[in-house]
Amino acid sequence: MFFRWLFGGNSTVSAEEAKQLLAKGALLVDVRTPGEFAAGHVRSSRNIPLDQLPRYLDSLKKNGKPVVFVCASGNRSGRATAMARQVGIEAYNAGSWTNLR
Repeated sequence: MFFRWLFGGNSTVSAEEAKQLLAKGALLVDVRTPGEFAAGHVRSSRNIPLDQLPRYLDSLKKNGKPVVFVCASGNRSGRATAMARQVGIEAYNAGSWTNLR
């Protein structure tokens, strides 16, 4: 249970749920490294590597839209989701970016 909370498990969504959120205007943020992102990504996604995310949280919050995070496996996107939720952003972990291709 602790690990689900730590990695944003309580806010994990399925690919279908993520697509519904995106259709309603949510932002899609890929938290993989720039190299991973360059090798393949969802066209509508924005790359903000996990280690750089803290400096972008204010602008994401000011945007006022929900944020759907993805990565390679769901681990980093889970951590990103937890960080975003701690500052009051409506955030969701969609797991692997390949689920949304």
